[in-house]
Amino acid sequence: MQSNDNPLVSVLVPVYNCEAYLRECLESVLRQTFPSWECLIVNNCSTDQTLSIAEEFAARDPRVRIYNNVEFVRAARNHNNGFELMSPRSKYCKLVQADDWIYPECLERMVALAEANPRVGLVGAYGLFGDSRVAWYGLPYWMTVLSGRDIGRRWLLDGQYIFGSPTATMIRADIIRKKTPFWDEGSIHADTEAYIEFLRECDFGFIHQVLTFTRVREGMTSVANRLNSYLPSSLGCLVRHGAYYLSEDELELRIKRHLRNYYAFLAKSLFKRKGRGFWRFHRTKMKEFGHPLRAGRLAWAVVSLVIDKILNPKQTAEAVVQTILISRNAAPPLDTP
Repeated sequence: MQSNDNPLVSVLVPVYNCEAYLRECLESVLRQTFPSWECLIVNNCSTDQTLSIAEEFAARDPRVRIYNNVEFVRAARNHNNGFELMSPRSKYCKLVQADDWIYPECLERMVALAEANPRVGLVGAYGLFGDSRVAWYGLPYWMTVLSGRDIGRRWLLDGQYIFGSPTATMIRADIIRKKTPFWDEGSIHADTEAYIEFLRECDFGFIHQVLTFTRVREGMTSVANRLNSYLPSSLGCLVRHGAYYLSEDELELRIKRHLRNYYAFLAKSLFKRKGRGFWRFHRTKMKEFGHPLRAGRLAWAVVSLVIDKILNPKQTAEAVVQTILISRNAAPPLDTP
């Protein structure tokens, strides 16, 4: 293939102190079988050898460019910086997190699907998540293009999440240019929330092949798990976009079930003595999405939890033993009262 016969893909690599993995990431970009790409490394004031490694690759290939932030910014802002730096000629945007990598056919296969289906705005594929687990499966093999509404319903109704990580997807650049900033800088799950918003206007394409590798991260993923930020993120998507993807009855029932699960989680968290930051986070998010935290409902969830434990003594005893074992090796709390 000749690069002048193909659309340009902007490969964005936001990075902060990732010297251990950046070389592997950038090598995977240079090995792409699809030649028409630019690689923008957005360096977020790294203090290790990240910049030196980036400069090494920029010297090897003129398609690799480096942008150094003037000051350190949050991760979502760093991604938005990359979106804003895309060439105006770019037709597609491919995020590759600096500690991830992509297989040689990744760009070629994703671009081919999108070019054959002009309504496709987001392309996903199977990916390795960690060293051995294949993730983001669930679609029948014959199903390669779905309407955005269909894929949104699958997630909001059934929890079928096949978007994948940012590294696992490719986005049409004109969709990104419609909104500035593209990612919500106040959300840990800005990628998912952006996808569910713009899939109202386009289709979703999926390639039944492992094309990416996503590393299991201790940083952002750990924070998300400790806070369980997935709950308010899902609530926000239901409130903001549920009316488009679901019927009125489906949306009402889905929000009721989600809030029931949300309060059950918060009731359990009371017994785990979560810190002020945890409760501030959830109070703020629930209020933002029109369902402020109600003390009476939380109290009822606590009572229901206690009754359940009384009626299931064996399960309760097993949980207590597990909690004791975990606490012996527990990490320090996220915050303190």
